[in-house]
Amino acid sequence: MTETARPFLYVVVCAAGIARETDRLITAARERGWDVGVIATPQGLAFLDPEAIEATTGHPVRSAWRTPDAPRPLPPADAIAVAPATFNTVNKWAAGIADTLALAILCEAYGTGTPTAVLPHVNAALSAHPAYVRSLEQLRAMGVRFGTSGPHPPTTGDQVPFPWEEALDLLEGERAAPSPR
Repeated sequence: MTETARPFLYVVVCAAGIARETDRLITAARERGWDVGVIATPQGLAFLDPEAIEATTGHPVRSAWRTPDAPRPLPPADAIAVAPATFNTVNKWAAGIADTLALAILCEAYGTGTPTAVLPHVNAALSAHPAYVRSLEQLRAMGVRFGTSGPHPPTTGDQVPFPWEEALDLLEGERAAPSPR
């Protein structure tokens, strides 16, 4: 009897205080049958415990490009969850800026047709910026699915509940993708 490979989920983590709780998404994904690899933005890496994540997932946390002769540390993604997604990452992604590994993976996801779900974690003052509004529209037009994690009052980001499992629900088709604004 051969073992069926589990679908592989990339969890892209950005620099927000709530990122300290990324293990909630990793655990939920694994319980739902996903194999998980974490890709952090360079600034997001500071909010994580890479050793603990590697012990849980069996995969290294990625934040930088590998050298050409190095083996690929993660298999290709079957789906991507971006949680938490920051103002900066959303805007750069929508503009096609791939200046970090995380952004390059997100920009490529459109071309490969990889299903992508996003849980923004942006304060209300930043979410009102016209560039952010345009970026959300652009990403939705590209087929990106957004969760209900709406704007939070400035300086309260670590105090608001964050719907980690909603990213999985979006990827598994359990609910529609309402606007985060």
